[in-house]
Amino acid sequence: MHPQSLSVEKPSSSRRSIIRRLLYILAALYIAGAVFGGIGLGWIALHPYSHSVARSEERNARATAQADRVEFRDVELATPGGDVLRAWFMRPPAPNGDAVILLHGVSDNRMGTYGYGKWLVQNHYMVLLPDARAHGNSGGELATYGLKESDDIHRWVDWIETAEHPRCMFGLGESMGAAQLLQSLPKEPRFCAIVAESPFATFREVAYARFGRPFHAGPWLGRTLFRPAVDAGFLYVRFHYGLDMEDASPELAVVGSRIPVLLIHGLNDNNIPPYHSNLIQAKNPSDVVVWKVPGAFHTGAHEAAPREFERRVLEWFAGHSSTAKPTSGPLSN
Repeated sequence: MHPQSLSVEKPSSSRRSIIRRLLYILAALYIAGAVFGGIGLGWIALHPYSHSVARSEERNARATAQADRVEFRDVELATPGGDVLRAWFMRPPAPNGDAVILLHGVSDNRMGTYGYGKWLVQNHYMVLLPDARAHGNSGGELATYGLKESDDIHRWVDWIETAEHPRCMFGLGESMGAAQLLQSLPKEPRFCAIVAESPFATFREVAYARFGRPFHAGPWLGRTLFRPAVDAGFLYVRFHYGLDMEDASPELAVVGSRIPVLLIHGLNDNNIPPYHSNLIQAKNPSDVVVWKVPGAFHTGAHEAAPREFERRVLEWFAGHSSTAKPTSGPLSN
């Protein structure tokens, strides 16, 4: 063999070896990143930051209720697992006989829906404002995005049905609270109707969307490049906490339900994109109505279209109650 050909083959073989090693390193980093990243995100999802209701917020809420002659009281509810859930209950001076449970979003507390509570009280509805488990002043170590919270909602409805005997029970949820409310429907048939703003269709689908959000890429990036991280997170949560997040599925919860559902979704929502409401409606088009709000971001329908929001919600409740009628009282800030 010619000496010159040997000198050419050696560098070529060396380059191939370096490329192979780099590919092995990149593959190992990708696998490690997917596994440990998925585990970390799974842990964070179940342990969201949440702050308690401030004493000043409670004082102001009580003072406002007293000034408006609204009955205001604390409510506690113990779960079979020993967690204590806490809420406020408000009764207007001239109640119409109907009640609404208001459910807040992730990392929030009852103050996130307190403004809606005041507005509904002004429109003669009794209102229950609970803190979700692992949020606000409620107990519980884990947020489960509807897996356990759907049972909590059922217990809250039990409480208000026993204590107040409402003619109709309604629900209004925001983001995580909207998804929890939808998932309670198979267990809680006493709702006359509900309103859910910015819900996710399934926990897996919203995980895909969250991975794509920093890159403005939509859910396809989560379904492809980051799919192993999503799978790792789901497996970690299942084996470490015994929670199957595949079951956190509002779209499956509406299948077969006869409870009227109004979904509200901002067209500019890049947190939980509006196609999630399409997926939910597709599972029960006869009982689920979708209102998409131009210019509204996540849970921002009232900010984008306040009068239309108030009109639609009040008419939705009134249309599914035997005698209640919508009124024109504005939503207070």
